[in-house]
Amino acid sequence: MIIGVPKEIKNNENRVALTPAGTQELVKRGHQVFVQATAGEGSGFLDEDYVESGAQILPDIQSTYAKAEMIMKVKEPIEEEYELIKEDQLVFTYFHFAAYEGLTKAMIKNKSICLAYETVEKTDKSLPLLVPMSEVAGRMSIQEGAKYLEKPLKGRGILLGGVPGVRPAKVMIMGGGVVGTNAAKMAAGMGADVTIMDVNLQRLRYLDDVMPANVNTFMSNEYNIREMLHRVDLIIGAVLIPGGKAPHLITRDMLKEMRPGTVLVDVAVDQGGCIETCKPTTHEDPTYIIDDVVHYCVANMPGAVPYTSTLALTNATLPYAIQLANKGWVKACQENRELALGLNVIKGDVVYDAVAEAYDLEHVPFEKYLGDVWGKLKD
Repeated sequence: MIIGVPKEIKNNENRVALTPAGTQELVKRGHQVFVQATAGEGSGFLDEDYVESGAQILPDIQSTYAKAEMIMKVKEPIEEEYELIKEDQLVFTYFHFAAYEGLTKAMIKNKSICLAYETVEKTDKSLPLLVPMSEVAGRMSIQEGAKYLEKPLKGRGILLGGVPGVRPAKVMIMGGGVVGTNAAKMAAGMGADVTIMDVNLQRLRYLDDVMPANVNTFMSNEYNIREMLHRVDLIIGAVLIPGGKAPHLITRDMLKEMRPGTVLVDVAVDQGGCIETCKPTTHEDPTYIIDDVVHYCVANMPGAVPYTSTLALTNATLPYAIQLANKGWVKACQENRELALGLNVIKGDVVYDAVAEAYDLEHVPFEKYLGDVWGKLKD
């Protein structure tokens, strides 16, 4: 298969979808890898590194899309890439369709095959291609939140861990999944007073067992959230509905219950955000203030630490990329239920329930493309 790796062009996105090591693994299996010039530089990988691994370097994004049968990316295509994607071209990347209607319509129109990292799902319901970036984003959420609590950055002027004789900051984490767990580890390690909220009592029991003493658990509901708002200094939004739009757990009117300088970090911004006043921001201009509350809503947080993020992401995506390249997307998805669940849009048809539901579009059954085997997979 011919694989193309374009340079990411989203604001301050320095990650790349494939490392030289990953390139070598694909090339030695007989595949051709074309990498856009300087695509890996932001992550510390030079064009010469890719050439040594067997890739060919192309001068621009247009030639990279034109050459490839499968495109490997990190972030969703942005508007200037829509027309570059060809009919029947496989695009393997994060899409987050439920948060981007324009992207969804563009991918339907160009009749490509969209296989989303974020909905590849194991039998235990874990999301193996979302986990590494969720780990990074969860840990970064505390790092960034601690910074924006500083007074010069319009925060409350509180040191996250406090000092002897002074109470530490109070951190509320909404969601006890991968993001929330990693955020709690970081906040607890820095000495904060941490509360994790979730609707899953079994998950709360688990977290209560494994977390240090300065991490408490609390059932998530509107009453309990409102009860916490006037007491916390940093709030982390870490809610995920796979492939779907995140629910608004903090509404516009709740901001008035927070103290001036409270910081909100909405890691769920890629899926529409779990804070109603959330809107995507960039590393270049990461925050804005509403009702004296600081909002940090960067949509590609792991892009700020691209070396770590690129290695972590390739570790997870490469085994799936090899399957797709070796077998083609149809056979690979027929044989691997995890990959099949990553399919969101196929040749103009929306085949993922949550995406169709988000925009009131027709949901087309997978059987149309995968045959009877899809029924077996669902069972």
